[in-house]
Amino acid sequence: MIRRIALSAALLAAPASQAAAPQAAPVAAVTLAAFACGRLVHDDLGRFNDTFRFAGERREAIAGCFLIRHPKGVLLWDTGISREMAAGSKGRLTFVAPIAQRLQTAGLTPAQVTHVGISHYHADHSGGAKDFPRAELLIGERDWAAVQAFKPDDAQRLALAPWVSGGGKVVPVKGDRDVFGDGSVMMLQMPGHTPGHSALLVRLPGAGPVLISGDQYHFRENREVRGVPTFNTDRADTLASHDRFEGIAKQLKARIIIQHDPRDMAGLPVFPKVLN
Repeated sequence: MIRRIALSAALLAAPASQAAAPQAAPVAAVTLAAFACGRLVHDDLGRFNDTFRFAGERREAIAGCFLIRHPKGVLLWDTGISREMAAGSKGRLTFVAPIAQRLQTAGLTPAQVTHVGISHYHADHSGGAKDFPRAELLIGERDWAAVQAFKPDDAQRLALAPWVSGGGKVVPVKGDRDVFGDGSVMMLQMPGHTPGHSALLVRLPGAGPVLISGDQYHFRENREVRGVPTFNTDRADTLASHDRFEGIAKQLKARIIIQHDPRDMAGLPVFPKVLN
């Protein structure tokens, strides 16, 4: 009895930071919602294709973010552009709104996001991650190794500060990862854009498979010609990942969402409405 009382007292005295995070209301099936986490202006698309295609063309793009709700948890896929990043971009980048503010309209708080998945470490995909320090970070193993090697003041490292510091749980993903253990939400290894780049497959009960690009492609026309950006880390890996991406899309008859293409994003329900 004395031991039980002492244990209860210790639990009551535990700091608030150790308290369990509030749980999101459970959902009956997997749903997908999408919203813009920033906007980008590319004055010259030439660097997105190393055969000089699209050189001189201008395009506006979106930093797409995705909220996947599953009976076992909540995954936020990519976190867009930070306010600080936009402020230093000389007008090329636009910060839209804090993700936490957007999640309020879906009835969620940052503490209820159980997983943050990062397609790759580039700052226009990881910019808002630090606002979800309680979430489990999912990032490609080789991308995580690269982040660890960045200088302390690198924006891509700072965006992941809660996990770099050791304060948050991180899963360096090797190969593919079945996020919730039932095949409905899978990170798919697609190296080339960065060493540990991933795409995301979401199997919805009604709408069927949805394949979310990460930066496998940046816009539809470059997908049509299997373009390789000049700034990708490995051309051969990119082309192999193109093959895999297209093979999965064909085999599953998946709907493809190119995260940076406003046309693909516009085809999804307006947040907080969901695809299910």
